Amino acid sequence: MRTVFMVAEKPSLAQSIAKILSKGKYNNWDKVDPAELFSKAPTEKKEANPKLNMVKFLQVEARGCDYVVLWLDCDKEGENICFEVLDAVQPVMNQGGGVTRVYRAKFSSITDTDIWNAMNGLGCPNKNEALSVDARQELDLRIGCAFTRFQTKYFQGKYGNLDSSLISFGPCQTPTLGFCVERHDKIQSFKPETYWVLQAKVYKGKEPPLMLQWSRGRVFDREVGQTFVNLARSGEDAVVESVSKKEKSKQRPQALNTVELLRVASSALGIGPQHAMQIAERLYTQGYISYPRTETTHYPENFDLKGTLKQQSSHPVWGEEVKMLLSAGMNHPRKGSDAGDHPPITPMRAASEAELGSDGWQLYEYITRHFIATVSPDCKYLQTTISFTLGCEAFTCEGKTLISAGYTAVMPWQGIPVEEALPVCTRGDTFSVDEIKLVEKHTNPPDYLTEAELITLMERHGIGTDASIPVHINNICQRNYVTVESGRKLKPTNLGIVLVHGYYKIDAELVLPTIRSAVEKQLNLIAAGKANFHQVLQHALDIFKRKFHYFVDSIMGMDELMEVSFSPIAESGKPLSRCGKCHRFMKYIQAKPSRLHCSHCDDTYSLPSNGAIKLFKELRCPLDDFELVLWTSGARGKSYPLCPYCFSNPPFRDMKKGVGCNECSHPSCQHSLNSLGIGQCVECENGVLVLDPTSGPKWKMACNKCNVVVHFFEQAHKVQIAPESCDTCDAALVAVDFNKSRSPLPAGQTQYTGCVFCDQVFRDFVELKHATMRHPMHRGGAPRRGRGRGRHGNPKKPKDKMAALAAYFV
Repeated sequence: MRTVFMVAEKPSLAQSIAKILSKGKYNNWDKVDPAELFSKAPTEKKEANPKLNMVKFLQVEARGCDYVVLWLDCDKEGENICFEVLDAVQPVMNQGGGVTRVYRAKFSSITDTDIWNAMNGLGCPNKNEALSVDARQELDLRIGCAFTRFQTKYFQGKYGNLDSSLISFGPCQTPTLGFCVERHDKIQSFKPETYWVLQAKVYKGKEPPLMLQWSRGRVFDREVGQTFVNLARSGEDAVVESVSKKEKSKQRPQALNTVELLRVASSALGIGPQHAMQIAERLYTQGYISYPRTETTHYPENFDLKGTLKQQSSHPVWGEEVKMLLSAGMNHPRKGSDAGDHPPITPMRAASEAELGSDGWQLYEYITRHFIATVSPDCKYLQTTISFTLGCEAFTCEGKTLISAGYTAVMPWQGIPVEEALPVCTRGDTFSVDEIKLVEKHTNPPDYLTEAELITLMERHGIGTDASIPVHINNICQRNYVTVESGRKLKPTNLGIVLVHGYYKIDAELVLPTIRSAVEKQLNLIAAGKANFHQVLQHALDIFKRKFHYFVDSIMGMDELMEVSFSPIAESGKPLSRCGKCHRFMKYIQAKPSRLHCSHCDDTYSLPSNGAIKLFKELRCPLDDFELVLWTSGARGKSYPLCPYCFSNPPFRDMKKGVGCNECSHPSCQHSLNSLGIGQCVECENGVLVLDPTSGPKWKMACNKCNVVVHFFEQAHKVQIAPESCDTCDAALVAVDFNKSRSPLPAGQTQYTGCVFCDQVFRDFVELKHATMRHPMHRGGAPRRGRGRGRHGNPKKPKDKMAALAAYFV
C-alpha cells in the first residue's frame, strides 16, 4: 500500500481537510457501511486516557537508558502491554550491538521474597501470548462494532420504547446473555406436575417423634398413592429393619482461583463480579493478597505454605485456629489443576477490617479463611441410617453427628448442622405410628440464573477469560439486557429476550457458545506458538463477515419479534416542538435514548440524556427553522436551549455532534455562544461560562463543558451580555437591571454594567457551585489575553453582513 504525505499551513486546516477527504473516517455511523469494518477499516492502538500522556512520559523516562525490565501483570494481557511499552520506549533507548536489553519479570505477589525471586530470574516477554491478545481484541472490536452499529441504527429508528441507548453485540457478551435467556425460556415453558408422597410420623415412648422418608420417593397418580397408604397402614407398628452407622468426611476445598472467588463473592458476599475484581486488584497492589487472576487450583511444590500460614497466627479473628493447626501439623492440600499461569489466590500478610474497609475486608476474610481451610483436615461426621417397615412399605430416617470439625472450624458456614440425636435402637425394635398421610405436591420451575451459576456456565463453555468474565456480565447489565434481582439473580428484560430469540431465528451460532469456544481454542494455539496470528484472525473474520451479511439480509426475522414487544416510533411519545421541514409537531420520546421523531418526514433527532426537555418559548433556529427546546438537569443545575436538527447535524465545522446553543458558533443568533458567552471557565481548560437566559430571577451562568454553575444577581429584573469586553481579563461585560425596590446596588442605583470577575461592585453578587471560584487572571502571573467568551481570540460581533457571512464559512 502506498502512502501519501499531505502538508497544510495550520493544524485546524489540516484537520478540516482530513475530515472532508476521509468522509469522517470509519467513526461515522451514518456514512460507513458496517460491513467495511471487517476488513477495510484499519485498527489503531490509542492511549485509554490521552490526558495522562503515558507514551510521552515513558519516552522521557526511557531516553538514554540501556536496559528495560517489564513488571507487568503476569497474564496474556500483561504480556501484550509489555510490547506496547516496548513500542514506545525502544526508539529512544541506547541501542547496543546485538545485546539483549529487554527483560521480563514474573511474579505473583508483591512481597520481598517474590520480587527478589523475579529480579533474580528475569526472562523475556512472550510475543505469542501478546499476539493472541491482539487477535482477540481485533476480533471483538471488528465483530462487535459491525453488528452493534447495524442493529442499533436499524431498531432505534423504528421503535420508541426500546429503553437502551446502544443495542450492542459481542462475541462473548451475546452468548453470556444467551445463557440467561435460555433459563428464562425454561421457566416460561415449565408446566408444573402434581405428585404425591407418603409421610409417616413415628415415636418411641416419650422421645421426640421422627419424620420418616418414603423409600419410593413419589408417585404421579393419587389412586396409586392411596393404595400405598393403605398398605403402610396394614401393620400396627413401625418395625426397625436395620441400623447402619458410617463415618464420612467432607473434603477441604481446593486452592482458590479467580472463577471460584467470583462465584463466592456473588453468592455468599453479595458483591458483583466486576466490583469483586476491582476490590481484589486493590488488595493485590497493596500487598495483601497474591495476583487475583489465575485459573490454577494447585499450589506449586516450592510454595511456602507454612510461612504463609504463620503470618496469620496472631490474627485476632482466626489466629487460635491457625496456632492449633501449626502445632498439630498442616495437611497437604488437595491436588488441583495447574493451568501454568499463577499460583492460587492466597493472603500475603495479616490485615484487619479497619485497614481494608468493609468490602475489602469481606473479600480478604474469605480468601484467608479459604487458604487456611486448604491445609486443614477434612470435616468428619457419623451418618446414622435407620430403616423401617410400616406394613408392606419401607421408610428411612437419617441423622448426622459431628466427629471433628476439621476445616469447617475456619469455614463454619460449611459445617455439619446440629441435629437432634436419633433414638438408640436395634433391629426388631418397634415404634408407635403417630400418622401416615398422602401429601400432594407440585414440581417447581427452575429459578433465574444467579451470577455464580452464570460464571460456572461461562467457564465450562470457554466464554471469556478469568479477566473478562466480570466485564461481560457487567455489560449485559449496563445494556439493559438483564436486571440484577434479589439474591443476585439475573432476569432478562424484554429487549434481551427478543435479541436472543432473534439471533436463534436468524443464526443460532451468533448466540450459542460453540463458535466462541472454538475461536478461543485457536487463540490459545497462537499463544502456544502453534498457530499463525494472521491466518487465525483472517479465518475468524471471514466466518463472521459471512454471518453478518446473512444477518443483515435476514433482519426481518428479528424485526417481527420486535414488533410484538415494542411500539413503533411513530406511535410513541407526546407532541412537543415543530419540525423545521414540514412544520408539524414532532413527538418527544422519553425512553432511552431520548429523541424527537417527526412521523411526517420519518426523521428522528437525538437529544441530550439525563435531564428534562421542554419547549423553549416557541423560538426557532435561524438556520433551519426548527423550534428550539430547553434541556435542564434540575432547578439548581445547568440548562441550555438547543436546536434538534443542529444537535444531530452540526452546522459549522468547528462544532461537534451533540452540542447545544451554548456551544454554537453562529455569529448573530441571540442564543449562541457568541451572544451569551461571558468568559473562560473558572475550573476546566476548554469550557466557556455562558449566560442561562431562562434562569431569572435566580440568574446563573454555566460552563458549556463541565459542571461548574455560577449563580449571580438574584432577583435582578434583567441580565444581558454587553457588547464590550473587560480590559483586564477579556471577559464579556454584563449589564444588570434590578427592580427599584430590591436593588442591592449602592446609592439606589438600578442599572450597572461591569465584569463579573474583576468589578468590585459585582464581586459580592457572584456565587460559584461545584468548584472553587478562581478566574484565570487571578491565578498569579500576567493575565491571559484572548480567552474571552468564544475561546477563539476575542470574537466581537461582526460589524457588517459580509463579516457575518465570512464567520459562517471560515
